[in-house]
Amino acid sequence: MSTFKFTFLGTGAADFPYPFPEHSFDSKARRSTCNLLNGNTLIDFGVHGLKSLEILNKDFNEIENIIISHIHSDHFNIENIGKVAAKKDKPLNLYVSKGVKTKFEIPENVIVTEMEYFKEYKIGDLLVTGVPANHDPNIFPQHLIIEKDGKKIFYGLDGAWLLNESYYFMKGKKFDLMILDATCGDYAGDFRMAEHNSIPMIRLMLASFKTMNITCEKTMVFLSHIAPSLHKSNEELSVTAKEMGCELAFDGMTVEI
Repeated sequence: MSTFKFTFLGTGAADFPYPFPEHSFDSKARRSTCNLLNGNTLIDFGVHGLKSLEILNKDFNEIENIIISHIHSDHFNIENIGKVAAKKDKPLNLYVSKGVKTKFEIPENVIVTEMEYFKEYKIGDLLVTGVPANHDPNIFPQHLIIEKDGKKIFYGLDGAWLLNESYYFMKGKKFDLMILDATCGDYAGDFRMAEHNSIPMIRLMLASFKTMNITCEKTMVFLSHIAPSLHKSNEELSVTAKEMGCELAFDGMTVEI
């Protein structure tokens, strides 16, 4: 029996130029960031998150927790969070990084917890730690380390490279699953290098992760937060990912570990 069941409900960055299929996921269309963990916990919930849950025909009462990496609109939509909460019998638990609670109006039936960096929180049967991310510092962005029964996930969408203190905190963890930001394509010179990863940056990071025992032979690495306008075709990107020892995430894809 698997410890984690991770479903990618939205694998796109903030460029949404195309119409989306109404009632299904499509490997060529990427909705805003949203992920479902073990059927009851959402990790990020962007502008398309509600539609993604509808495609799954998900009972909102099954959603107990939403953990937010940061409050940019492609990761956080408080109106849609309120709609989920309104259909629940019990309160919805919303976890955000410390410092952002005052930046939005809390909907009814929502309990907000602010997460301090490097502090472990028990969220359902998960142990979750937020670490600082290299993104817009005004919204206190965080990457997430999620643990259960000795298995570990690193969730690092929206953020470039790793900050020093986060990198050394991850040393020796030998993650089972890593989900990495791959906003930018396989080229050099993008101005976003201080807030998003490119494919050349990921190549360098993967080698260092092995050196620091952040990853090991069993680690599965998935690339997500793809900006279609900055990449070649999905087919070409998928080949590139495999050459690096990674997999390319698509909307609707489920990974179990």
